[in-house]
Amino acid sequence: MRWIPLESNPEVMNQFISKLGIEDGWEFVDVYGLDPELLAMVPKPVLAVMVLYPISKKTEGQPLGEPAKDSSLMFIKQTIGNACGTVALLHAVTNNQDHLKFRDRSVLDQLIQTLKDLEPSERGEAMEREKILSTLHEDSATMGQTEAPEASSKTNLHFICFVEHKGGLYELGKYYGRKNSPIYHGPSSSTTLLEDTGAVINRFIQRDPDNLNFTMVALSKKP
Repeated sequence: MRWIPLESNPEVMNQFISKLGIEDGWEFVDVYGLDPELLAMVPKPVLAVMVLYPISKKTEGQPLGEPAKDSSLMFIKQTIGNACGTVALLHAVTNNQDHLKFRDRSVLDQLIQTLKDLEPSERGEAMEREKILSTLHEDSATMGQTEAPEASSKTNLHFICFVEHKGGLYELGKYYGRKNSPIYHGPSSSTTLLEDTGAVINRFIQRDPDNLNFTMVALSKKP
């Protein structure tokens, strides 16, 4: 099973989370760069950061960080081709249930109830059966500024998500070697999440400094 790739576009993502059932108050915004003055432009607080990066031998080397030991994170193992954007978006919102408001009986509310007691691989398989989620993904993937590729297309880009959880910075959407686990990147806080993520991405970019296909969006409080 393969889906149409999701564009790294805040407008698309904001409409997506609205249709999923998140009430107004938070939004995805572009992060224009990793310099301190550019990070300072992002409205605070930030709940999550989604990163789209190029897959290459350089970027797919030994993972940074270490396997996470905290099993209380909502972690979904991607089993659908090209679904990394939606998986990253779900990681962003489902791991911030204390901050976001979901409409009762919304798609997201019901999806969380379905996924919460499952193992990561089972969550990915459950996503395959969620027809409404598939439809919302397709609607979002075809509304971006660039022409949407076919679902059968194989892209060389991948979405990951960073969240702060219990005082730590976690990366979701990529595996530590063969371990079916999020990646722990050290201490963090709700006030330093964006800067801490930027530091990790800076190290990541240094592996392939000539490749400029890195983009970031942050889930932040509306001004």
